[in-house]
Amino acid sequence: MSDERRLQYLAREFAARFGRGRAFSAPGRINLIGEHTDYNEGFVLPMAIDRRTYVLGASRTDRTVHVRSADTSDEFKFDLDRPGPPRRAIWLDYVEGTAQAMLARGFQLSGADLLLGSDVPIGAGLSSSAALEISVGYALARLSGIEDPDLERLAFSGQAAEHQWVGIRCGIMDQFATALSQNGAALLLDCRSLERTFVPLELGSACVLACDTRVKHRLATSAYNQRREQCERGVELLRSSMPEVQSLRDVSVEQFARHEGDLPEPVRRRCRHVVHENERTQRAAQAISAGQLQEFGRLMCASHESLRDDYEVSCPELDLAVSIAIAEPGVYGARMTGAGFGGCTITLLERAAVSRVTDAIRLGFEGRFEARPELFVVEASEGVRSHEL
Repeated sequence: MSDERRLQYLAREFAARFGRGRAFSAPGRINLIGEHTDYNEGFVLPMAIDRRTYVLGASRTDRTVHVRSADTSDEFKFDLDRPGPPRRAIWLDYVEGTAQAMLARGFQLSGADLLLGSDVPIGAGLSSSAALEISVGYALARLSGIEDPDLERLAFSGQAAEHQWVGIRCGIMDQFATALSQNGAALLLDCRSLERTFVPLELGSACVLACDTRVKHRLATSAYNQRREQCERGVELLRSSMPEVQSLRDVSVEQFARHEGDLPEPVRRRCRHVVHENERTQRAAQAISAGQLQEFGRLMCASHESLRDDYEVSCPELDLAVSIAIAEPGVYGARMTGAGFGGCTITLLERAAVSRVTDAIRLGFEGRFEARPELFVVEASEGVRSHEL
């Protein structure tokens, strides 16, 4: 369904229940490179994609937020002044958690009626959760009379919802990419200073192909948080010989090579991934902005190998999709994207090779995995925005 048709459908549904509304949306994202570096204060290179979560909304005169999903027909109400319990393991945690985090950060919010619809795949590593948080948060702000919401504060509110209401100790990459991205560019983000550089994607005849393996992960399990704890343990141990180190961001590849013997397994491998991934990400940003697709593809493949072997967040479906893709002519590189434990791969390839690579991956999955992968080309999109109806 096109953006225009989706908005028209949601507008009709909203009008039938609540009357005339206003429209807002926020995108999903892929991460071109820089995985599990954001919570280590490192560098990431995401881009927003042309799949979005839409919110139709109207303000209310009370403090109630009434939210309904057009995709599932689930609906909930909550009172801004009487927070419900967090970590209920339902999508309301993201919505109410964002609203409460915004209130704590000084946003003056009123009640609202909201209708949600999305074409961002859930659990695919494309940040459907951040798209939900930022679209709802932006809608609540605008409907409350805040015409130019502070997007950084909004992004941090979404992150706080994940930490406090969902139980995922995520970094800031997803929310920043969803809130602040620009058309035609990737976002090189320094997750310590929050310095942002928009990197034009000089792809020429190439494009990015996403492959949703349809393996659904749950990040609020111990595996994701455990990786973060292992990185923090590595920092503690490295400080004995490098007291200036505050996070793995402060450790160069050369320094790590001298001191990695001080770390036990698997902490050593977790830290090795992060240190090398930070360097890969900065080099990759330079390569893609210069149109050096072969070099960018090589760095993508190295990133996947590191995520598979050192960070151990890949899975057979992701590995197969990557291995099939990189064996095809016209492919520069491929890697898993997102936190892992399932989800998506991305492949940088010539547009002329898209159909062939898509067929090869689907054929490779047949008879081996129950789920049939979904493959689609993604374009670099803009961040959160309003729409005219």
